[in-house]
Amino acid sequence: MHGTNYFLPVQAETGVITVHDLSIYLHPETHPFERIRDFEKNFERSLDRATHVITDSEATRRDLIAHLSYPAAKVSTIHLGVSERFRPQARAMLDQDLLRLFGRPVGDYILSVATFEPRKRIEAAILAHARYCDRTGHDIPLVLVGAKGWANDRLHVLIEDEQRKGRLLMLGFVDDADLPAIYAGARLFLYPSIYEGFGLPPIEAMACGIPTIVSDRSCLPEVTRGAAMMIDPDDVDRLSVGIEQALNDDIWRDGAIRTGLAVGAHYSWARCIERTVDVYRICNDLVA
Repeated sequence: MHGTNYFLPVQAETGVITVHDLSIYLHPETHPFERIRDFEKNFERSLDRATHVITDSEATRRDLIAHLSYPAAKVSTIHLGVSERFRPQARAMLDQDLLRLFGRPVGDYILSVATFEPRKRIEAAILAHARYCDRTGHDIPLVLVGAKGWANDRLHVLIEDEQRKGRLLMLGFVDDADLPAIYAGARLFLYPSIYEGFGLPPIEAMACGIPTIVSDRSCLPEVTRGAAMMIDPDDVDRLSVGIEQALNDDIWRDGAIRTGLAVGAHYSWARCIERTVDVYRICNDLVA
């Protein structure tokens, strides 16, 4: 049995579980109380029964070992993959799709894709973008894509204020089939999250040839492999300056596009599957 999202079914005596991140322990203030209570009741039971644990990044593996004193020999890191649908596309080929998705013609835009929850630091992205617009007089819009999330009342007030100024577009939840076009049409991707288990959105953006800014926290330096600009997500002014550099520094952009494409190509679902099956084989040998 493989519990692919933290938990083993109660009927399973043993099995493998995948732990995507430990934000519920390291940043409990960013989660609803009901979710914390559910984890407290069920997660450690699954850990106790697990033959082996898979984590999406080495950073999460270290968190599991350090914060829950879990045996290192029972934890393997297996990076996620990126679908081949995420690839560079000529802007002229995207215009019809973008017109359908945005509801109007759109030129250059900055993109952020994340669930609207506190640890994603979407508020920092909006404030940094607003300061960039105010400082430079360039109102390139920020486009937000993501599920509704939680604990974000103040964030929605900020979003409404920026929408009134005409420099923020809120798409909300978008079907997976439409994400490649939205990524590929962007001029810059922002992801100032303070904690991730892997962080697929910046890798998907880089696979589409989009220069990317991420926070310098948790696994993001590990998974972006030097291809993204890394910034302290709590330093809004520095993030604002980073946006300006990332939009205008052609030398940096060319390098970020080239190395980002290489990083995107590194993450393969076929490799992820192969390594997961290797874990199954190890566990079967242990049981036998």
